[in-house]
Amino acid sequence: MRTGAFRHSSFAPEPPAARQGSPARLKVATYNIHKGVRGLGPAKRLEIHNLGLGIEALEADLVFLQEVRHFHHREARQFNHTFFGWPEEGQADFLAPDGYQVAYRTNAVTKHGEHGNALLSRFPLGDIGHHDVSDHRFEQRGLLHVPVRWQGQELHAVVAHLGLMHSSRVRQVQRLAEFIDAHVPAGARLIVAGDFNDWGERLDPAMRDCGLFRAEDPAGRARPATFPSRVPVFALDRIYTRGLQCHRLKVPRGSSWARMSDHLPLLAELELA
Repeated sequence: MRTGAFRHSSFAPEPPAARQGSPARLKVATYNIHKGVRGLGPAKRLEIHNLGLGIEALEADLVFLQEVRHFHHREARQFNHTFFGWPEEGQADFLAPDGYQVAYRTNAVTKHGEHGNALLSRFPLGDIGHHDVSDHRFEQRGLLHVPVRWQGQELHAVVAHLGLMHSSRVRQVQRLAEFIDAHVPAGARLIVAGDFNDWGERLDPAMRDCGLFRAEDPAGRARPATFPSRVPVFALDRIYTRGLQCHRLKVPRGSSWARMSDHLPLLAELELA
């Protein structure tokens, strides 16, 4: 268990009377961690240790992570001399709170290392799958697929990080639909979450064609912005579901969250539809 001062940012617990007879609920978070490093040049700093505290404070059952370093030789050398230093294990394993299971697959291989998507789970995981959805050679993108055992049934989780161009994202959603048809049983509950890079809010109809509906605030409030973290304007980070509905939606804010990544995390409390 990590220790340290960090403002608790998960949902406030409901009173016992509110929980009695209520449906089973699942707390889900999605977070682009920017490879655990912020800044440029002499101001470049290692944030992976703060991110570990932050992810633990979310208290989510499932954490969908993007831009997760598996290793990076140059940054490991650069930060080894710092007080905490570069973690010896991959970032997915380092960030997992005690008792969580970890799934990671690489999307991009670079000169000094590789990074990809990860899922951290309180619940047992099935076979880990990866599907390449790269649209061109300048952007390496993939889907991480993991069945999760929850409430005595199989829930399918897909971590996504889509491309920077709208035309690429449209084709990647088409490949996502093909992947779901091929690898997810028709009646299974499904969560697809991640960084969709959808600046123009244009992907929801294509996702609905896949049978996936965006987690929205039940009270009808505006979609919470997650990017850029210091002054969030765009709702790039999303949670889409099938067979589940959104009970609550939240984005934690504050100077600590703004510092750790260029994105803020998005949290949803889901229940059976």
